[in-house]
Amino acid sequence: MTSLTDLYAAAGRAGLLTPATVGGTEVLVDFRAPDVEVLDGLGLSSDYAIRFPADALVLNRGEELVIGGETYQVREVRAIGDGSECRATLMRI
Repeated sequence: MTSLTDLYAAAGRAGLLTPATVGGTEVLVDFRAPDVEVLDGLGLSSDYAIRFPADALVLNRGEELVIGGETYQVREVRAIGDGSECRATLMRI
């Protein structure tokens, strides 16, 4: 059985993830920006958000991270499904 961490590692090697720097540490995340197509064009994202394995990163509300040279502040972090994955909504500052 493939773990979520293995799935994210494979997605990173395939170039499907975006590097994010948090507290001097770089991690690969699934980054979504407003009006970016998601689900292979079936919908649009309405917020800045990232998804990541829960064991790869610990984020708290108010923390800052850098993605693509832009600084974002964490608005909210929620566990997804069984808690092995998290989704954080962001605000660009």
